[in-house]
Amino acid sequence: MSKREAAISIVVNNKPDVLARIAGTFSGRGFNIESISANVTRDPAITKIIITTIGTQDTITKIEKQINRLVDVLVARDISVDEAVQREMLLIRMKPAAADRNDLYKAVITNGWKIIGQDDTYLFIEVTGEREDIDRALAVLEPLGMEDFSRTGTVVIERRGP
Repeated sequence: MSKREAAISIVVNNKPDVLARIAGTFSGRGFNIESISANVTRDPAITKIIITTIGTQDTITKIEKQINRLVDVLVARDISVDEAVQREMLLIRMKPAAADRNDLYKAVITNGWKIIGQDDTYLFIEVTGEREDIDRALAVLEPLGMEDFSRTGTVVIERRGP
């Protein structure tokens, strides 16, 4: 059986240790969390967590069932990547050499990235897109003076309601 990337949407009561129990479900069974994103919903008592992982359909189904059994988990569902919109965000601190500034500005404009701040030394760039877009941005920006970056986990929303 072939492996695939899965995005698991988990709606939980916003309480301490819920995320730790979910992570324990993965690690206790030897499954890796590729990315994680969590935030409160419109109701501050409820949190939505998106976890991406790689596994066979069998493995993903088992993870989903085990998470659904946890206390304070309201619902966990495997969201088909084909039926969802996914994005990541990347914030980058650049310290470009004078000789690289034109190439950097050209890369930002060509790719539709955003310059969100700058001072005499640094330039701050925001990139939003699918994982491949983020990976490509890192490859392009690394030789142009990338000093540091912060990358979110994948966020996902279904194209249609549940």
